[in-house]
Amino acid sequence: MSTPPKKRTARLTPRPVAEWSPERYHALAAFRSPSTERVSSPSPKRRTSPGNNALGTFACYPELAKAYLTFNGHVLYGSSLPARMRELLVLRVAVLRRCEYEWAQHVVLADTAGISPQEIDWIVEGPDRPEWGELDRSLLRAADELVAEAEVGDATWAALARHLDEHQFMDLVFTVGAYEALAMAFRSSRVEPDSDLVPNLPVTTGAWDQPSEGNA
Repeated sequence: MSTPPKKRTARLTPRPVAEWSPERYHALAAFRSPSTERVSSPSPKRRTSPGNNALGTFACYPELAKAYLTFNGHVLYGSSLPARMRELLVLRVAVLRRCEYEWAQHVVLADTAGISPQEIDWIVEGPDRPEWGELDRSLLRAADELVAEAEVGDATWAALARHLDEHQFMDLVFTVGAYEALAMAFRSSRVEPDSDLVPNLPVTTGAWDQPSEGNA
């Protein structure tokens, strides 16, 4: 059985919503669904945006928040990748970078995207899990290669080329990059999980009890 989540003190103090200035509200509004969403967008009935601790941390620096969250808004709401592909990539980055906040947030979105609990377990194990189909395996391997080498290898690119177009290739790379940067920010700032994310944390569920291929 996994131990309860260990309390880690945030290095940056999130700004409470009640203290957000109009400038901060404007910056954080960059992260929102456009009026015309792609089919890949998550359901508005589910938690689809960072919680108060994450947004409160972004609120410390409105100019950076506006720039990054505009980019992240494209990845989540405007991407040419279907939601399932996006969430496979994001969860694999979260595993490789051991970013618990990112993992807990996107387990929810993965469920919305139709990724089963069993498949979420397989994401931790990595692309060599035999049950993966060619596309899913290649997506996970691309995430591994980008995190390790900053490049999708030739064999992986060739496998993905049977399924993806140019825009999807670009969205794949920028999705991994966006969530790698976010993992660095969350871990370095020690953003504390919001209460609704605690049940999904790997330390709560035991999801990371077995090391992933990238961390073995």
